[in-house]
Amino acid sequence: MMGLGVALAALLSAANKKLYVYEDPRIDEIEALLPRNNCGACGTAGCRAFAEAAIRGDIAPGQCTVCTPAQAQTIASLLAVTVGGQEKRVARIACAGGRQVAVNRAYYAGLESCRAAHLVAGGGKGCAWGCLGFGDCVDVCDFDAIYMDPFKLPVVYDERCIACNDCVEVCPKNLISLQNQSRKLWVACSNRDFGAEAEAQCEVICNACGRCVADAPAGLIKINESLAVIDYTKNAMAARAAIERCPTGAIVWMESGDKTIKGGHAAKILRKEALPVEKTP
Repeated sequence: MMGLGVALAALLSAANKKLYVYEDPRIDEIEALLPRNNCGACGTAGCRAFAEAAIRGDIAPGQCTVCTPAQAQTIASLLAVTVGGQEKRVARIACAGGRQVAVNRAYYAGLESCRAAHLVAGGGKGCAWGCLGFGDCVDVCDFDAIYMDPFKLPVVYDERCIACNDCVEVCPKNLISLQNQSRKLWVACSNRDFGAEAEAQCEVICNACGRCVADAPAGLIKINESLAVIDYTKNAMAARAAIERCPTGAIVWMESGDKTIKGGHAAKILRKEALPVEKTP
């Protein structure tokens, strides 16, 4: 038995040396400096994967969107590299149709969830493209970066948003996308229908009038499927002049997610209560 024990110990020792994989001790140090949210917003699988990538030089410390500048600088100093980084991205909502301006055609009684409501004939909203307003995006956000306004429309706090993509994935209407914060010109509508019937469903709908196209620099905005579309490769040309004559306020200037500016010609929304649910014949 003693001989067998010695033989097994020798075998384990040899296997340990043969199979040993070196791991840089700095990985643990960097991981300890990271927020450990494992949100994936940086493009890696989690904070440890980020630490490994940073040591390899595949990612800059500043690319962690949750780190404070001081944390990123500490990591950069440890690795003797520049902080680096990327432009901040934030979630943007392509709908401004709260319940005070958008028609609801049916009551929904069931699980208070956009996904659940969407499964019931697309939800009760008159605009088939509009936000259903049950706040799945709020529920899934771990950073308290989204709240619902009084008219059941999500609003994003830019300073809290880390671009983790969770809200993008949970929205059944595909209304949320991650955008560079420098993209101030924004179309807060996703409607693709056209005509008086479409306009009757929402007071802030994009009606494809083309005024923004005419007022913006050539090529910056075009009308595609009855909706204004911005070419962000030309974002440097964007200016507030493009929003000024929009009659509905569907195209806006984003100072931040919770501060949007409409043009001077946009109809004023004075209603302070939700529209009644329309009863279809």
